[in-house]
Amino acid sequence: MIYEGKAITVQALEDGIVELKFDLQGESVNKFNRATLAELQAAVEAIQSDSSIKGLIVTSGKDVFIVGADINEFVDTFQLPEADLVAGNLDANKIFNAVEDLKIPTVAAINGMALGGGFEMCLACDYRVMAASAKVGLPEVKLGIYPGFGGTVRTPRLIGVDNAIEWICGGTENRADKALKMGAVDAVVADDKLKAGALDLVKRAISGELDYMAKRQPKLEKIKLNTIEQMMAFETAKGFVAGQAGPNYPAPVEAIKTIQKAAAHGREKALEIEAAGFAKLAKTSVAQALVGLFLNDQALKAKAKQYDKQAADVKLAAVLGAGIMGGGIAYQSAVKGTPILMKDIREEGIQLGLDEASKLLGSRVAKGRLKPDQMAKALNAIRPTMSYGDFGNVDIVVEAVVENPKVKHAVLAEVEGHVREDAIIASNTSTISITYLAQALKRPENFCGMHFFNPVHMMPLVEVIRGEKSSEKAIATTVAYAKKMGKTPVVVNDCPGFLVNRVLFPYFGGFARLVNMGADFQRVDKVMEKFGWPMGPAYLLDVVGLDTGHHGRDVMAEGYPDRMADNVRTAADVMYDEGRLGQKTGKGFYAYEMDKKGKPKKVVDPQSYELIKPVVQENREFTDEEIIEIMMVPLCLETVRCLEDGIVESAADADMGLIYGIGFPPFRGGALRYIDTLGVAEFVAIADKYAEFGPMYAPTEKLREMAKNGKKFFG
Repeated sequence: MIYEGKAITVQALEDGIVELKFDLQGESVNKFNRATLAELQAAVEAIQSDSSIKGLIVTSGKDVFIVGADINEFVDTFQLPEADLVAGNLDANKIFNAVEDLKIPTVAAINGMALGGGFEMCLACDYRVMAASAKVGLPEVKLGIYPGFGGTVRTPRLIGVDNAIEWICGGTENRADKALKMGAVDAVVADDKLKAGALDLVKRAISGELDYMAKRQPKLEKIKLNTIEQMMAFETAKGFVAGQAGPNYPAPVEAIKTIQKAAAHGREKALEIEAAGFAKLAKTSVAQALVGLFLNDQALKAKAKQYDKQAADVKLAAVLGAGIMGGGIAYQSAVKGTPILMKDIREEGIQLGLDEASKLLGSRVAKGRLKPDQMAKALNAIRPTMSYGDFGNVDIVVEAVVENPKVKHAVLAEVEGHVREDAIIASNTSTISITYLAQALKRPENFCGMHFFNPVHMMPLVEVIRGEKSSEKAIATTVAYAKKMGKTPVVVNDCPGFLVNRVLFPYFGGFARLVNMGADFQRVDKVMEKFGWPMGPAYLLDVVGLDTGHHGRDVMAEGYPDRMADNVRTAADVMYDEGRLGQKTGKGFYAYEMDKKGKPKKVVDPQSYELIKPVVQENREFTDEEIIEIMMVPLCLETVRCLEDGIVESAADADMGLIYGIGFPPFRGGALRYIDTLGVAEFVAIADKYAEFGPMYAPTEKLREMAKNGKKFFG
């Protein structure tokens, strides 16, 4: 053994060839943490000092090569001063440079995944051999940064500027055939021939058949484009990428600027430019939020995994109530491999559900994401029925009938009589208390909430709601079924509106207040979209349906009379009373016309302004900042209350629920991280500016305490 550490070993193979193997002890994957980097340095020094070594192959002892840097370490690292971050990156790059500068040929054998720093390790080698099933990429922009271990320097010099911009700015994972075509790798071999392929290449380089020094040279020099070619490549790309990424995600455009700035320099100077830009991005609130988001997502997945032990296996599911929602649930279950019965009391309901599932499957086939035979298999896995005939075999039933407590009580009691005693029943209610609905059941321990968001196939969140009597098995089975459907489950405790709707309605309350005080709803939409929401509040109400909004508001007013009950007539009330229910009726705050693809497109309807004139009580002028504050303060405060009331277990659960459930701007990290970014004391001061608006704008005592003691929700 030439070198032995806890993450890396170097051992002799044959004829002067050595193998440097990444195999991080105690972890299922390899990643670059501080300890691994230190070991890489020591391993390279051991190789440098042994003159008998003629060639090196770099391999992995795991199912993947290296998945990238250890993101847990980013949280602390990104808090360092900018100069320290730059120095840290340059120190790491000295190690990668030392690999690149070895006086012997080097070959990376890529299995599974080589992402981020893992792929940058491969780029530092002379040759890359890739297993046919492997993927490579530089996904750092998804964390609000760009590659920092030489990725912006070596990639464009290896595969050309255009290809490098596509890979780095898109953050894509690329298959072996694409990587080979672009010249990112030198050979693709069958998975079981990977080591043999790497050995073959290194032997050919040792024998002189391949000139490894010539292969290495372009990575050390400036980019081979003249001034005009550079300008065309970079300026066109900047415009296009800025349009795709939008103003809230600076990393992709910064990556292009960095490649452009470094184009006229050799490796050392180019790496300095990369390190300076990386440090600047790492200090942005966007990077902090997106790194936090990644870690919260990991925590959420780990939490969901803990339920696996108690979960019953779901081999057959059922949905009660077809239509658009039931059809969406049936589609999602079937396409992910769980057969499902779809029951309705009306033939047209069943037809609507089947049409919805068929439309969604057809769309996947049209996009090439599903083969026609897979579509047929998924459609066959949806069994429409108007009776309870086969319900004795069902493991879980999702009730998705109308949002009416009496109807739900009757349906739940009825279905309980037709399923096995151990079958789980879950209600897809958006607002009604699970504990209250459970009163209709003889076995309330087998019942919980399973709240899907519309449209089911697009929204990643499922709220799994624990009622007073819900058993751990009911929760665990529902969580496992949600995961099997490809959804992200968040377990919440029971209360009116649960997490997402409880938090959303104060946001709508802020909107109603603004319009009543004279704000133009279109302007409010534009300001909130610029803030980062996928759609503004008026447009969102139209999409959700003004009838759904009206019902939800009544439930919230009853549940939280101190702050959500308000007798003031709002613009949304006017729309509801006029039968303008939004997209579904073709008119709400906006009017809707079909575009060329047959999708509803919003247009301004002057009649809306006439209709809401009677509810506008004053004519105040608002700055954009005031609009944001009046909208965001009640939403954030209600999220704080959900955490304090134990509706969610952690700040991470709360934030992920809002990002996955209502499209809270990801680059802001969620409501509680947004408060952290502003500073808790600053947020409390903003809320106090609007004390005249009543309890919905009043910070809790605990929040005031946090502000006083300089505490944060994260870290």
